[in-house]
Amino acid sequence: MNRSILSKCRLFAGIANESLPALLDSLHAYERRYDKGQPVYRVGDTAHALCVLLSGSITIERDDAWGNKTILDHISPGVVFAETYACVPGTPMMVSAVSSEPSEVLFLPVDRLLTAALQPGTAHAVLLYNLLDVTMRKNLTLTRKIFHTSPRSLRGRLLSYLSAQAVQHGSDTFDIPFDRQQLADYLSADRSALSGELSKMQRDGLISFHKNHFVLNRSAKTDP
Repeated sequence: MNRSILSKCRLFAGIANESLPALLDSLHAYERRYDKGQPVYRVGDTAHALCVLLSGSITIERDDAWGNKTILDHISPGVVFAETYACVPGTPMMVSAVSSEPSEVLFLPVDRLLTAALQPGTAHAVLLYNLLDVTMRKNLTLTRKIFHTSPRSLRGRLLSYLSAQAVQHGSDTFDIPFDRQQLADYLSADRSALSGELSKMQRDGLISFHKNHFVLNRSAKTDP
């Protein structure tokens, strides 16, 4: 297991590296590997364990009854996912978690975590505190997506998303984690329409881009 990833994971913040093996063993944690396109969880599954991505990447997505796909999040190594469903046993998942490339996932069964006798300052107690912190941050992520998809125009959605990326990176020059299809799915847009609108925004001087690398031009005037 890649311990360096766990040491960077918010879920394990404040837990000494030497305490991790005993903690993971007590939780009956286990690892699984997934090929590109293979689901970790599907819509309708019930999650018994929260997950930490050790390597690769995962997309959190939703397909409706007609096959229309919406991407909700992009998971990178060290990020926790499926924690909300795991902590509410028996609740069918409304989203799928799909491997975007060959990936390794660490599973932490929540029954062991939630029923453990807690003592202040123990690794179990710290893990539960961190789990609450992770969950609240996920709520913020979903709130951001609502902001990005609420504008009626596609340009408005792109302006919202790219502005948020600039804030997140602390720079007007940044790389986004999505390819064109993934970005279109995330913003609930048609890929061709999205590519066309990006080209128009570049001609209007609002942005410049190459693949997933973007530069914002704040001096340009825009009408979302």
